[in-house]
Amino acid sequence: MTSNPHSLTQLTTPTANLIAGLDPGPDPRDHTFEMRFTSTPRGARLARRLAALRLDAWGIPYDTDAHDAIVLIVAELTVNAVLHGHVSGRDFHLRVHVARRSGTVRVGVTDTRSERLPPRPGVARPVPCAEEGGRGLLLVAHLAARWDWHLRTDGPGKTIWAEYELPGSDHAREGVR
Repeated sequence: MTSNPHSLTQLTTPTANLIAGLDPGPDPRDHTFEMRFTSTPRGARLARRLAALRLDAWGIPYDTDAHDAIVLIVAELTVNAVLHGHVSGRDFHLRVHVARRSGTVRVGVTDTRSERLPPRPGVARPVPCAEEGGRGLLLVAHLAARWDWHLRTDGPGKTIWAEYELPGSDHAREGVR
């Protein structure tokens, strides 16, 4: 501390050794994949395949429940971006983030259409007939621990996200949702 009461720089500027115990920093086991894709069925299929490859490379192997569920979430959200969020000449953006410390995988898909918004999670809506579409978000809600959407702050459109809890994580064992 300083003897000058008008100088608070030493009090307001934290040092690394004071905050080291509070913020453990980035976990080297965390991974992020993000990429823009054409807003076409081919773009949605490519997004699903690349996400599947990345998950396997990150230690969430093919033919496991976690891998299959996350890939299905990616598939549903990207297809929705193509069907309901398509604006001619605009792409959609996929982001997959594995956070090992929290034991979650967060999938976010951003499109550029803001006038067609999905219902909020937990809002009752009619169950579609067998020959109709509209079951994608029902599947996402069933597979994900939580999901929601928000409008983009940096342009037109929205981001729909879903979090999947990896088996064996503290949150999954506690049943926290």
